[in-house]
Amino acid sequence: MDLGGTAMPAGRYAPSPSGDLHVGNLRTAVLAWLFARTTDRAFFIRMEDLDRTAVGSDRGQLADLAALGLDWDPPVIYQSHRLASYRSVIDGLRDQGRTFECFCTRREILEAPSAPHAPQGAYPGTCRDLTEAERADRRRSRPPAIRIRADVDHFTVDDILHGPYTAMVDDFVIQRNDGTPAYNLAVVVDDAAQGVDQVVRGGDLLSSAPRQAYLAALLGHRQPTYAHVPMVLNDNRIRLSKRDGAVTLTDLAENGVSAAQVLSHIAQSLWLAEDGESVDLAALAERFQPDALPKEPWILTDAEWR
Repeated sequence: MDLGGTAMPAGRYAPSPSGDLHVGNLRTAVLAWLFARTTDRAFFIRMEDLDRTAVGSDRGQLADLAALGLDWDPPVIYQSHRLASYRSVIDGLRDQGRTFECFCTRREILEAPSAPHAPQGAYPGTCRDLTEAERADRRRSRPPAIRIRADVDHFTVDDILHGPYTAMVDDFVIQRNDGTPAYNLAVVVDDAAQGVDQVVRGGDLLSSAPRQAYLAALLGHRQPTYAHVPMVLNDNRIRLSKRDGAVTLTDLAENGVSAAQVLSHIAQSLWLAEDGESVDLAALAERFQPDALPKEPWILTDAEWR
């Protein structure tokens, strides 16, 4: 499959097509576009549709991005069309002895004794060294997930906004027990295939970056440059979601707020526009300086649109 990879470096925005994008999603998309376009990178859109999706939401999301003025390099990639590529990588890791079958449930992992100082939920290694007879016995009652056999405990990434960031790397899942490739594998395989060397996304995903960078190194890929940007929170300081009311372009349009006004509010939250100033992406690109971005979350309240 042609992934649209180019000879030039690239950035990307990778939404899950499970519904309309809210203002927090749109803000991250704007930042991903700015980071890419102001560094002469290609910019790709990739639909991460391996989990629950909503029919037609991919088209709606693309329309919303275009309404803000974003452009991207074709084609739009769908992870559900790339299952053979993921399975080929998983098979290759298995053939190298870098994986093992795991039969643990989430509850069993949470309740298992863990190594000292390991965070809650870190995989305790329960199935790492099962014999073939033990694996065969467990397969009769439960299909296995596939985990990477990590040979490090921690890994460090460099983030444009956070600096060096080190976090634990355990034997994380690369294929779920229903056969679906896991996010941590799919995102690494896709970034490498598209030539993505700049990953801009929400700050809530910073903790997963060391695992992904470790897997990229294991597969012989170059570690991308990361920028995990501040989140958008509601007035209770909880991550913004569609449950917070009028936070999608469709909802805001019904309240008389245009896409251009939404972009201007996003720009103001990034200190790239004055209050009430009308801007477009070309103007933002001229003003964009990553080291001048706010480091704290944007608290979005109903008063924002008045």
